[in-house]
Amino acid sequence: MTMNDKLQIKTCPTCGSEKIRRVVRDITRKYKGQTYLIPKVVFYDCPDYGEKVYDHEAMLKIKAHSPAYHKAEALVEA
Repeated sequence: MTMNDKLQIKTCPTCGSEKIRRVVRDITRKYKGQTYLIPKVVFYDCPDYGEKVYDHEAMLKIKAHSPAYHKAEALVEA
C-alpha cells in the first residue's frame, strides 16, 4: 500500500465484525483537564466492539489539534 492509497477496512481487526464503517466525526478529547476538539476526522468505527481505526492522515490531524503534541514540539524546539 502506498501513501496515496486510502485505508479500506471491511472487518473489525479486533472482533471480526463486518459492521465496521468509515465515518466522519468531530472528536472531543481531554488533556490535563483541557478539552479540545478535532473537527471532521475520518476513521473506521465498529459498533459491535467499539474499536476505532485511524489512518495516517487522521493521526496527523489529531496530532495537529492536541495540546500534548504542541507541548512536546515546543520542548524539542527549545
